[in-house]
Amino acid sequence: MANPDRVVDLRSDTVTKPGPAMRAAIASAEVDDDVLGHDPTTAELEKRVAALLGKEAALFVPSGTMANQICVRAHCAPGSEIVLDRDSHVLRFEAGAPQLAGVGLHPLDGDHGFLDPDLVKRAIGPRNPHVPPTALVWGENTHNAAGGTVWPIDRLDAVAAVAHDTGIPFHLDGARIWNAAVASGEAPARIAACADTVTVGLAKGLGAPVGSLLAGRTSFVEQAWVIRKQLGGGMRQSGVLAAAGLYALDHHVERLGEDHSNARILAERLVDVPGIRIDLAATQSNIVVIDVEGTGRNPAEIVRDAERRGVRIIEFGHTIVRAMTHLDVGRGDVLHAADVLAEVLAGSSARSAASSGGDR
Repeated sequence: MANPDRVVDLRSDTVTKPGPAMRAAIASAEVDDDVLGHDPTTAELEKRVAALLGKEAALFVPSGTMANQICVRAHCAPGSEIVLDRDSHVLRFEAGAPQLAGVGLHPLDGDHGFLDPDLVKRAIGPRNPHVPPTALVWGENTHNAAGGTVWPIDRLDAVAAVAHDTGIPFHLDGARIWNAAVASGEAPARIAACADTVTVGLAKGLGAPVGSLLAGRTSFVEQAWVIRKQLGGGMRQSGVLAAAGLYALDHHVERLGEDHSNARILAERLVDVPGIRIDLAATQSNIVVIDVEGTGRNPAEIVRDAERRGVRIIEFGHTIVRAMTHLDVGRGDVLHAADVLAEVLAGSSARSAASSGGDR
């Protein structure tokens, strides 16, 4: 029987807490007023991220949602639309924010979150006054809702090429681009090379407490600075946050492979539990998506049962729960969580079979 007093938090890789060394970096950060353009630690972070992504410049913002929405406003006029996968984070999990900019979304059915170049080409609207003009093509790498899948680099390049061939920019939501880089063996700059603009996170797999960045040409970042101001995203002594991001880039990128390995172990230990489905082929980074429809129970009930036994996961859809590995859970924690979740899920399946009279 699993120990009910032990808590393993797998709700997200955003739940990590700064360790002593990161807190020391925060405490010793050199700061000034970044809204006036003078915070040296923030400037260092922006320069570092731009170089890592192979872009001319970058801008530090409070959140990934703000980073994405700045890109929406910079690229898209009101009444235009974005072509994207229907399960993209910007569509499903950003509270309809593109609508605040008067921008529509044109969702396509992707393959594990990856767009098909031919479908993108057909989706791009013709240039006439009766059809919303396509202003942007959007990709997400890794793809959260698909289970942390990593775009094949040739597929990413092909989709971006379709956009560019029609004079449309390609934006990459790279909130977990660091996971994509470690999983694929490709450098972040190579992954982002086809993108006109890219957003990246620091507070997910890298374990910083706050912050994302957007990157692109210097002229784009200058425009983004104004939009950030309009959205209330200017921060004064932001160096205390940027210092955590610099520490994370120095110490937490290569270790992402441990999170990927732990997620794979969790998925493999649960995949044969009766009544659930896990796509092992989609478990490519640190996300495990579990379809519990076959248990006959509501995901919220399963989440509650697991939490009562010390394992925290989240409801992720009508029949889906999600677990995510990160730097605050080690191999032992994951093995323990797998035991607990297997018992909870097997119990759910057994109760479902009993309530239906079992096999007939």
